[in-house]
Amino acid sequence: MKADSAGADNASGDLVVDVDRINKHFGNKHVVRDLSLQVRRGEIFGFLGPNGSGKTTSIRMMCGLLTPDSGHGTCLGFDIIKQSDQIKRRVGYMTQKFSYWDDLSIRENLDFVARIYEMENRKEVVDQSLEKLGLSSRAKQLAGSLSGGWKQRLALAASMLHKPQLLLLDEPTAGVDPAARRDFWEELHRLAAEGISVLVSTHYMDEAERCHKLAYLAYGKLLVQGTAAEVVAGQGLTTWAIYNSRNGDIHDNKLVGLSGQLHDQPGVDQLVVFGTSLHVCGKDAALLEKTLRQMTQGQDLRMELIDTSLEDVFIYMMNRSADNFGDQS
Repeated sequence: MKADSAGADNASGDLVVDVDRINKHFGNKHVVRDLSLQVRRGEIFGFLGPNGSGKTTSIRMMCGLLTPDSGHGTCLGFDIIKQSDQIKRRVGYMTQKFSYWDDLSIRENLDFVARIYEMENRKEVVDQSLEKLGLSSRAKQLAGSLSGGWKQRLALAASMLHKPQLLLLDEPTAGVDPAARRDFWEELHRLAAEGISVLVSTHYMDEAERCHKLAYLAYGKLLVQGTAAEVVAGQGLTTWAIYNSRNGDIHDNKLVGLSGQLHDQPGVDQLVVFGTSLHVCGKDAALLEKTLRQMTQGQDLRMELIDTSLEDVFIYMMNRSADNFGDQS
């Protein structure tokens, strides 16, 4: 009981997660390496990185759902190793795969979850949850007949039933249509405004830009963290977009040919085709511009200096971290 009180007192502060040099191995794979991170109350913290980069493992360790091999930290004021049971009671977890019962209705699913949490006022809690997430009109519908967006809404309702202070979301919008994704993120920001902290892993750049803070992990290593603007600025990339001057004719092969010619040219660090344009990035702004002007001279192409996007940076970091997998030990 004493530990409970200490945790509750600490949880009332601004810092919700504070971990220092945590590590995790699975067999001979060093999945998370010396991760140090802080998350504040009411903050939506996004985790980016290629598949197998340790995003889910990191999130689970930070919240006491998985024990680190080494390192230490607190979550909601409780020790992530010694007081993990206290953390679990205050955390909501929404997995990527829909994990509720297809042959039960929405209401029956929520009622079952409320029984697991031993809530005495189950009906009232379920009614409030249905109303809050716009599920009341579908309360009797079987979960198995729901679309991806409605299943997602049910999963969020179930993870919030016990009024957690921290919400963990593992690629929650995978396979969900854009309109449902937008509604889902509006709900997350409403929860954050109420003081609930959210840890979310995602591959969608538009979702990453909606997070208050981001962490980019590559094969167990935290490469960068900060706001989206800080992450972009931190890479120091200059980006040019090159267009076909003839109104973006997609059947013209000039951009394809130019992309091949620009590989390994001075100042060119990255080439990515975006629709009818070619994005060319580089660390050395002056050298990059000189190369591009030389290579496009006399061609029916147009150059435009543009802001480096989070997606440009994501691809840049991913390409430079992919080989690290072979170094796992």
